[in-house]
Amino acid sequence: MSARARVLGFVAALLGVLLMAPTVGDTGSCGRTATDLDRDRYANARKLEDCERCQECGLDTARCQSACDPKQLPEIVLPATCRPLFHDGEVCLRALAAASCSTYATFVDDEAPAVPTECDFCQTAPPAPPPASVFAEAGAIGEGGTSSDGASP
Repeated sequence: MSARARVLGFVAALLGVLLMAPTVGDTGSCGRTATDLDRDRYANARKLEDCERCQECGLDTARCQSACDPKQLPEIVLPATCRPLFHDGEVCLRALAAASCSTYATFVDDEAPAVPTECDFCQTAPPAPPPASVFAEAGAIGEGGTSSDGASP
C-alpha cells in the first residue's frame, strides 16, 4: 500500500468519525425542539407518581396521603424564575419510577424529604454578597489623589 493511499484512508476514516457527531444544539434531545415544562401537567404527574409509589411501597407519610387525596392540590411548586424543559420533567419522573422503595421513602419523608438529583432542576442561587467598595474604607486613595478621610496621601 502506498503512502498516498494510507493518507487518503486515514483522512476518509477521520472524516467519517467527525461526521457521525450530532448536529450542534441537538445533543440529547433526540431531534426534538426544546419546549418548556408545563408546570401543571408536571405537578399532576408527580403527584400521581408519588401516590402510585407510596401505595406500591406501603409508605404512609403525610406527603403520601396528600398525593393520594384527589381533593388535595399537588405539592410541587416551581419558582417563577425557574424555567425547566419538558425533558427535565421526563427525566425526573423516570428517576422516581426507577427508585427502590427504600430510596423512595426518603423522597416522601415527613421530617426531611430528599430531592432526587434528577428532580432538582430549579436550584436557587445563594444571595450575592453586597459589592465592596475600595473607596468606602478610610484611608483609600480616591481618583483626585486624596484619601477618603480628606487627608493627603
